Amino acid sequence: MSLPPNELRAWTIRDSAELYQISAWGGGWFGINDRGELMVQPLGPNGPKFSLPEVVEDLRNRDIELPILLRVSDILQLRVAALAGTFKKAIEECSYRGRYRPVFPIKVNQQRDVVEELVEFGREHSLGLEAGSKPELLVVLAHMTNPDGLVICNGYKDTKYIETALLAQKMGLHCIIVIDRYEELELVLKVSKRLEMRPHIGVRAKLASRGAGKWQESGGEKSKFGLTAGEIVMVADRLRQLGMLDCLELLHFHIGSQITAIRAIKDALKESTRIYTELHDLGAGLKFIDVGGGLAVDYDGSQTNFHSSANYSVQEYANDVVFAMQQACDEKGIAHPDIISESGRALTAHHAILVFDVLGVSQMRVDVPEGADRHEDGTIANMVQILRDLSQKNFQESYHDALQLKEEAISLFNLGYLDLKGRAMAENLFWVVCDRIRSIVHTLDYVPEELSGLERALADTYFCNFSVFQSAPDHWAVKQLFPTMPIHRLNERPTRRAILADLTCDSDGKVDRFIDLRDVKSVLEVHQVQPGRPYYLAMFMVGAYQEILGDLHNLFGDTNAVHLSMDEEHGYRVERVIEGDSVAEVLTYVQYDKQELIRRIRSRLEIAVRTGQINVKESGLLMKRYEEGLSAYTYLADDSEDAVELSPVQSGVERLPSEPSQTTPLP
Repeated sequence: MSLPPNELRAWTIRDSAELYQISAWGGGWFGINDRGELMVQPLGPNGPKFSLPEVVEDLRNRDIELPILLRVSDILQLRVAALAGTFKKAIEECSYRGRYRPVFPIKVNQQRDVVEELVEFGREHSLGLEAGSKPELLVVLAHMTNPDGLVICNGYKDTKYIETALLAQKMGLHCIIVIDRYEELELVLKVSKRLEMRPHIGVRAKLASRGAGKWQESGGEKSKFGLTAGEIVMVADRLRQLGMLDCLELLHFHIGSQITAIRAIKDALKESTRIYTELHDLGAGLKFIDVGGGLAVDYDGSQTNFHSSANYSVQEYANDVVFAMQQACDEKGIAHPDIISESGRALTAHHAILVFDVLGVSQMRVDVPEGADRHEDGTIANMVQILRDLSQKNFQESYHDALQLKEEAISLFNLGYLDLKGRAMAENLFWVVCDRIRSIVHTLDYVPEELSGLERALADTYFCNFSVFQSAPDHWAVKQLFPTMPIHRLNERPTRRAILADLTCDSDGKVDRFIDLRDVKSVLEVHQVQPGRPYYLAMFMVGAYQEILGDLHNLFGDTNAVHLSMDEEHGYRVERVIEGDSVAEVLTYVQYDKQELIRRIRSRLEIAVRTGQINVKESGLLMKRYEEGLSAYTYLADDSEDAVELSPVQSGVERLPSEPSQTTPLP
C-alpha cells in the first residue's frame, strides 16, 4: 500500500528487500549493502560477496556492453551439492540401500561452459548427462568425463543414434538406451546383434498419473513418449525370448516440467514403483529407477502450487522419492535400485542473471492542462468539476462519470463538434482523475474490480536494452514469472510504477507480469531515472531453457555472457567472457553474407555519387557506419553523450527525465 507523500517514512534497504521479496526467491544468495546495491553472496552474508552494479561497471569499462548474462559458477556448484545432499540425507534416514545418481538433461541449458562446469561440480556426486536427440548425444559423449556418471539416451532414435550409443560403451561409458516407442526395441536389437554387443536398455512408462502446472499435458496417457503397460510387458516378453531380459536395467517416467504440487509427484511415484516391482517379478535385470524431471523451482517465493512456484521443498521431494521406492521394494523383498533424477531446471535456473539498462521512459501525463478551467465545452467543464469534487466518499461514482465523459468527448470529436485540442484536453483530464482515484484506492483494504486496472493503465513504460524473445522467451510464451528488480538505489524509495518494454517492434515484447507476495503484479516498482546516469535492472533465475529457446526476433542475437566465481580477496573473478552475437553473425543465420552486403551497398553508393544524390564525404561516412554496424553488438550501445533530449508528451518517449510530472493545482 502506498501512503500520501506527507506521511511517508524514511525508506530503508530492508523495505527494498521486502518489496522485491529477495529472501523468498533468492535462496539467501543475495543481499543489499548500505549503499543500496544488490550483493551476490552464494555462501551467505559471512562469505565472499560482490556488488552487482560494481561488476556491471567493471565489465563496461572492459568494453563488455549490456545486456549481459552473468553466470555465477558458485551458485551452480551449490545447486549440484544441494540436490545431491538432500537425497543423501533421505537415503541415510531411510536406511535405503541404493545410491542417488543425478543426471543433467542438457536440453535445459546446452551452453558448453555450463555443461562443463556441471560435469566438474558433479564429479564427486557421480553426475551424469542425458541426451534427447542425436546432436545432444554427440555433445554428451564428448563431455561425459565422470567415470561413474551415467549417459541416458532419450528422444526419437534412428539406427545411427543407436549405433553411436552402443559403440560408446566401448569407450567405458555406461549408456542406457531408453525405449520411448515400442518400435525402437527392434532397432536396438538389430544394431546390437550386428555389433555383437549387449545393450543397456531402459523403458519409459506412460503413466496414467499426470503432473501439475503449465506442463502437465506432457504427462498422462496421451503423452508424446512412453510405453503403455501392455507395451512394457511386450518388451519384457521379447527380451525373454532372446535371453536378454537382464539387459532391461532401467524404468523411466516423466510427468512434466515444473511440477508445482507434491501430490502429483506422490501419485506418479505410487504408480511407477508398482510398475518397477512388477517388471522385476517378470525377470527384468532392473538396477535403476529414473524419476525424470519436474522438480519445480520457486520463482516467486510463495511456496504454493502456483505455476511459478512449488508447494514443496527439494528435501521433501527427495524424501518422497526415496520412501516410495523403499516401501515398494521392501514389500516385494527385492533389492533397492539406484535412484536417478533429471532435475535440470532445479540445477541451472538460479545461477544466471540477465542485467540490462533503461534507455528511455514513456510517462503518462497526469497534470491538469493549462486553461482547462476556462474551457467553454460542457464535456471538459464537467470533467474539471469531477476533479474538484473528487473525494474518498465518491471516487467510484467519479470514475464512472469521468469514463462516460471521455467516451462522449470521443463521440463529439468523431462528429466534428470537438476539435483535436479539445479531445486531447478531455483525455488528459480523464487520466488526471484516474491518477487521483488511484491514490485513494491505495489506502483501501478492498479495491473494486473495475478499478484494479488503474495501476497498469497509469504505469510508465521503461524501454530496456534487451529482447524478451531472446533472453526470457518463457515470459512471452507461457507467462513464466522471473524475479525482476533494480540492482542499485535500493536505499531510495521507488516512486514510479512501470512495465518493461524491450527493443523489439513487437507489441508482445514486454515484461508486464511480476512476482508478488500473494498474486501477480502488473507493474514493477522502480526509481525515477536520472539524466546522465545509468539505471540498471536485472532478471533472475533465467538459467534454465531461456538461452536455448531464445529466438532472433528483429535479429537481436545472443547477449554477452560472463562467468563469475567468488574470490576471498576481491569478491569475484571473471573466469571467462563469451561475446554475444555481432550483427554479421546473426545475419548469417538467415543466409546473408557480410561481404556480399558490403559489395551491394558500395555499388549503390557509387551510383548515388555519380548521380549527385550523395557527395563523396557523405558516402564515406555511410560506408563507415555500415561496416561498423555489421561488426557491432546487436543491442544498443551507451550513446548518452550524443542523445537528444525529447520533450515529454503524452504517451511519448521521454529521454531519462529527472523529475516526475507535477500535478498543477486547479484554481
